[in-house]
Amino acid sequence: MPITFQRRCLLAMLLGILTGCTPYAGVVSVHPRWIPVNPPPGALAEVQRKIVQAAAHEAKSPLTALGEYLSAARIASDSLTKNPGDISVRNAYNFAVSRVICELQKAKTDPWSQPLSVPAEGGDFLLTHTQDPRRLWDPSLYHFTPADQLELKGSYITERKLKEGLGAPLVATGRESNRNAQQDFTLPKMYYGVTALIRFDNKRAVVSFEDPLATGQVTFNGRAFPLAADYTASLAVMLAESKPKKLELARLLHPGKYAGTARIARLQPYDPDKTVVLVVHGLMDSPATWTPMINHLLANGRIRDHYQFWYYSYPSGYPYPYSAAILRRELDAVEKRYPLRNKMVVIGHSMGGCISRLLITDTGDKLWNTLLRRPLEKPEMASESRSLLSDALVFRHRPEVGRVIFIAAPLRGADMAGGWMGRVGSRLVKAPESLTKAGNDLLQWAVFHAGDLQIHGLPNSVDTLAPNNRFVKAVQDLPLTPGIPYHVISGDRGKGGNTTRIPPCRSDGLVPYWSSHLDGAASELVVPCNHSAHQHPQTIQEVERILTLHQASPVSSPKTHP
Repeated sequence: MPITFQRRCLLAMLLGILTGCTPYAGVVSVHPRWIPVNPPPGALAEVQRKIVQAAAHEAKSPLTALGEYLSAARIASDSLTKNPGDISVRNAYNFAVSRVICELQKAKTDPWSQPLSVPAEGGDFLLTHTQDPRRLWDPSLYHFTPADQLELKGSYITERKLKEGLGAPLVATGRESNRNAQQDFTLPKMYYGVTALIRFDNKRAVVSFEDPLATGQVTFNGRAFPLAADYTASLAVMLAESKPKKLELARLLHPGKYAGTARIARLQPYDPDKTVVLVVHGLMDSPATWTPMINHLLANGRIRDHYQFWYYSYPSGYPYPYSAAILRRELDAVEKRYPLRNKMVVIGHSMGGCISRLLITDTGDKLWNTLLRRPLEKPEMASESRSLLSDALVFRHRPEVGRVIFIAAPLRGADMAGGWMGRVGSRLVKAPESLTKAGNDLLQWAVFHAGDLQIHGLPNSVDTLAPNNRFVKAVQDLPLTPGIPYHVISGDRGKGGNTTRIPPCRSDGLVPYWSSHLDGAASELVVPCNHSAHQHPQTIQEVERILTLHQASPVSSPKTHP
């Protein structure tokens, strides 16, 4: 079969994978309506009357509607002071606060720069907000959407995680791109779930935006209330608007064009008291792939109280030792900005597991001397090539890593990467210019043996997943760093097979069991699924168990690297 035809077939298959599937997330705007009830005379009846009056003004006079909704929220607030257990009044308060935020957006008003006078029966309200010294908590930077106005769907949004309580859950979307994203280790555009409260002092209405990932309850009118939350809406809006799927294939085939996307990003504000969970995606993927797991974990109060979630994103066309070198540089930088008090947990799926393996490995000069004919101290190659190859082949384990979870990780390679499909796929990946010179030097000094994968330049990601790749074979001889527990989760598509390399082999369809298995694991679980094991409910429950175990015996991070 001509190679050009094979290439076309494989490219068509890759495009089909990305374009033929259900979108990761979809968001549909709805207009929530208050469902009238027939309460006895009292606070709830008065709140309902105000809500109905406000709804009648929404279309023609948002400012008038705003005043009525503020009146409804105030009446409900006063009632909750006397009877905090009245769920119906609490729900009415939440509904009114949501509509206040909605009408502010519709009226294109700005109560964040200076107080806003809002006409209302019995006198104008003076609407303002609680000042927050944190730069990224300036409400003028965001557009707020009440979560009850959003219907969510998509292949990664399989369940909506809500918490009952006081307040109006909102999605805060950055009005502009975050210019300091690289330095702050944040997402290029902010998407975050917050919960709005309005506290009243006579006719003064003060809006506060609470972080449901930082606190589970609030003090309101002198009483403690659980804080309402929607943990899913902001994730869904982020996926629907950023459309990460469109870049996943591009970052595989043309990694050099997306070099700036290789970075760590925080999913939530930095909290030095919370342990970092760093998730690392795999080949032809993006951080979006972790949505089902993170969505579930954030709804667990114990996990939410003790952990914060960070992503490592990278162009998956890079050879994974190079991606691991970039990650080490990112960890150095993030440690200076956000020093950790507790050792982090790293979770790697597929090739992300291979990257994670290198974080708990000490190489010395063993890899270099095994793969190259010139000793490390006398490389006889260009300084740029020496630096790049040294970063990829000579490193120590990361002291800030306290536990690793490997999910469907081809730690010993995958036969598909070494077969004809993998070879065609490898040719589709365009090597970045920055790596081409190092690739030529590598070929000049590389040591190959019979049966080794033959390459024509610096290996790319597909090459470094082949079982007969020299790096893949050599790294197996290096032990994992003692004292760092690790766990293995593998997928089994249910077709049976051997756990050894003798065909037929048990597999998730891409990674065989013999490649993902690791002796010495603190635990091992095989889940009945394909390669997307990290999204399977049993895997998510196992990660939840492991994080609970880790939290019970946390390890402090050293202040300096070894």
